[in-house]
Amino acid sequence: MSDNQSGGKPSEEPEPSVPDDIWEQFTRDTERDIRSSAPKEPSARARMVTERLRQQEARGEQPPGWRTGPAWQEMDGRAARRRRRWAVVGVPLAIAVAVVAMKPSLLPGDPFGSAGSGGASDASPLPEETVAPSAPPSAVDPDVPTLARPFAGSPAERYSDGAAGIVLPPAKAVGSFSKAQVERVLRQSKQFLVDANLDRATLRGERPEAALKALDPTQKDLLGELNTSLRKPDEKHDPLWMFSRFDPAEVRLTGDVIKTRGRMTFEAGKSDTVVVHADYTFVYPLVHADAGATEVARTIVRRVLDIELYDPAKYQVTPGKLSVARYDSTFGNSDCDVFDGYFHPHFDSDTATTGANPTGPTIDPYDRSGEGADDVGDGKCGTATRS
Repeated sequence: MSDNQSGGKPSEEPEPSVPDDIWEQFTRDTERDIRSSAPKEPSARARMVTERLRQQEARGEQPPGWRTGPAWQEMDGRAARRRRRWAVVGVPLAIAVAVVAMKPSLLPGDPFGSAGSGGASDASPLPEETVAPSAPPSAVDPDVPTLARPFAGSPAERYSDGAAGIVLPPAKAVGSFSKAQVERVLRQSKQFLVDANLDRATLRGERPEAALKALDPTQKDLLGELNTSLRKPDEKHDPLWMFSRFDPAEVRLTGDVIKTRGRMTFEAGKSDTVVVHADYTFVYPLVHADAGATEVARTIVRRVLDIELYDPAKYQVTPGKLSVARYDSTFGNSDCDVFDGYFHPHFDSDTATTGANPTGPTIDPYDRSGEGADDVGDGKCGTATRS
């Protein structure tokens, strides 16, 4: 019988004490959480990059190359061209310090759940681009690219790999053209982009035979310009306006992946035609041609291409061949005003550049929210915010 039942005074049980080991663990966890939620300084690497760029700027050194090529418009055999030379790409990473502080895992409490993920969530593939973006991609951690991760520190790390990034829209009949005809020109347009920008022989500077053979031979002016540019490139005849090429004696691609981001659309043209509009950015990871080279640089190329499908019964065209109505190009991280038919990427360890110093405005080479070369000033050599 209890004391209550017997009318006695209730017994008072002593308060349980917390074992020392549990209390010490609680104290350690609390201190760790406080430290992890405190603002962190930029990493030593970020401080080194920022200081190096500050010293380069103080010495008057300029990073090389972003530029645009001409837009091509050929209608009924007449060519109207807009020539633009807007070069440059520098990589002023002074903003990198602020980016480090904005990494989700550094925010108090890690509200986005990125802590401990090893960066896997940051590199998750982007969804397919179906419409023009409304803004540039967000800043990413200023990681230095390596042979293992050549796209580290770049939005391109989340781009698709190579030809997989060129996704065709569902075909449908347009005007007098059947669904099958539209589907065929879409496939041909994709293959042309692959042959001109992803084919390894083309990238090594070899003649892009497959791409050239895909073009309608009735476009004699266009083919004449392209052949001249491949045979004897100069400022007025530059194969880089259509083809991606690197000097194999200077640089080589590293790894098996070129990153691709963009979209393809089609619509009815003004004169009973179908116009295929392709807008793609290609990001190339490169190292010096020397054996054992490990420093990685990236060149960024944006292509805007309009292919027009004509009815052979109404126009003098070659069935099964591509008619180019327009092509625009913008190049990132290639020396300014060098016209030898190759991209010349700049590496952080380079002490001098081949081309002209940048004099124009600043641009983000990963910004796909505009119309490409149409958004850039004529004859300018400017600076890009990142590579």
